[in-house]
This record gives sequence, C-alpha cells and structure tokens, in this order.
Amino acid sequence: MVSTTGARIGGLHACSAGNPGAGGASADGPWLAIAAGTWDSTTKLAVEGAVSWPTAKYTEVVQDGKRVMTTNNLPVDGQTGTFPIAPTDPAYAYDRNPGTITETPTTVTIEQVAAAAATPACIAEGAVGLLKNGVFLFNALDGRGDDAVAHESQDLCDGHPAMTTYHYHNVPSCIRDASPDASTVVGWAYDGFPIVLERDARGALPSNADLDECHGRTSPIRVDGAVLTQYHYSVTLEFPYTIGCWKGTAPAASRGGPPGGRPATG
Repeated sequence: MVSTTGARIGGLHACSAGNPGAGGASADGPWLAIAAGTWDSTTKLAVEGAVSWPTAKYTEVVQDGKRVMTTNNLPVDGQTGTFPIAPTDPAYAYDRNPGTITETPTTVTIEQVAAAAATPACIAEGAVGLLKNGVFLFNALDGRGDDAVAHESQDLCDGHPAMTTYHYHNVPSCIRDASPDASTVVGWAYDGFPIVLERDARGALPSNADLDECHGRTSPIRVDGAVLTQYHYSVTLEFPYTIGCWKGTAPAASRGGPPGGRPATG
C-alpha cells in the first residue's frame, strides 16, 4: 500500500517512512479491521460540531500561463467540527487531536498547463494540493505512515487540523455529495494537474483498477469551461484517494501550503 521505493497502482509512493512517534490516533477504532487491512466508513465516528466560517475566502485566476489561487484555508460555504476534540466527544476515546483551526493565508501558483515528468516522483509529507473550497489537501498518510482517513478522527466534512492548519486527506464527502456530474474539477495538485471527481453513468467513482500508479488517467474532463482530453488525478473511495505519486514535476515544498504532521498526543 505504501512504498518508499517506487509507485504502484493502488499505493502511495512516499518519500520517507512514517515516524512511529508522530501524533495521531490514540487508539484503534472499532471501525478498523486491522488484521484484514480494511475499515468501515459507515460506522466510523465523526468529531462533533458544525462550525461555520463566514470569513472563508478562495479566489482563482489564470494569467500569463499561470493559475493563481489565494485562500485563507477556511472552508468556503462549509462547516468544520469543534477542535480541539473535547473529552466529552465520543471521538476523543480514539483521537485526542489538540489542534485548533485558524486562518492560514496562502497564495499558490501553478502552471496553467501541466506537463508530465520523465519519471513519477515520491510524495512528501504535507500539503499536495488545494481544493476549490479553499482547504489544503494533504496526502493520504498520517505522520506515522498509516492511512489517515481510516485511522484518524475527522469531522462532518472529513477534515481536521494539524496544529492550527485545517486540511483533508481525501476529497471529503461534503464535496463528493455536491458533485453529481460526470466530470468536476474539485481542486489542483501542486504539480499543476487537476484533481477531478468523475462519475460513470451509474454515478459511481472510478476504482484503483481504472487508474495508473499515480492515481490518475487521461480522459475527457471539463477544465476552465472547455472539455479537454488530458491527464488528471481522479478521486476514489479507495486508498490513496487522490494522488499516489507526482506525475508532473515534483513541486518544491515552498510552493504553497504547510508541512504535515501534528504534535504527539497522549
């Protein structure tokens, strides 16, 4: 599932192994079947609360061959749970995330038209993209190198903070549920390729078997008002959920967004 030596379909090519001492869930939830390597999203606890953020903002403009996105990393027209996770919250029994949510003003600039690199590259810890609701997308792993979506506790929109930075590890359910069309660009990876939520005639998302080792494919999608046949990362319900390796030129860490991880919790 996770490899530091190369990319493969259904996996994530990480630049480094996880740190066993990193912060994360404090106990395995009953929704996890550790021996089988599976989990049940329908029984997983969500962090309580429904907090609105009226100051949230996100803008996106294309100019001079660049796509410039500005955000304060609060969910536009969305809600979060209440953080830090309260001891009275049932999720606290499994995850004691002490983080808070604060504004993180950021400008991300990527190429308007991305190009594939000669060789796919590994994914480092931290932000890998920005969703169009203004929230950072991290890779699928927690600081320990485990599937963060399965192990860590998230809120009603599948997000949580790393210290003070709110983020997702997948394209969250609130965005998926609001995107019924065959092709919806829901965000941008930092190498310039779009992150696309695709549905077939039955409304189903692709599976890992439909995608390449970087969790993407080339197919017709609607970008900036036009239907183009181009490479993109595709959203799935299966790990690694969005990006398995960098298909384009691996972005510098300073391109936008914070590093991943959060402080250890007791």
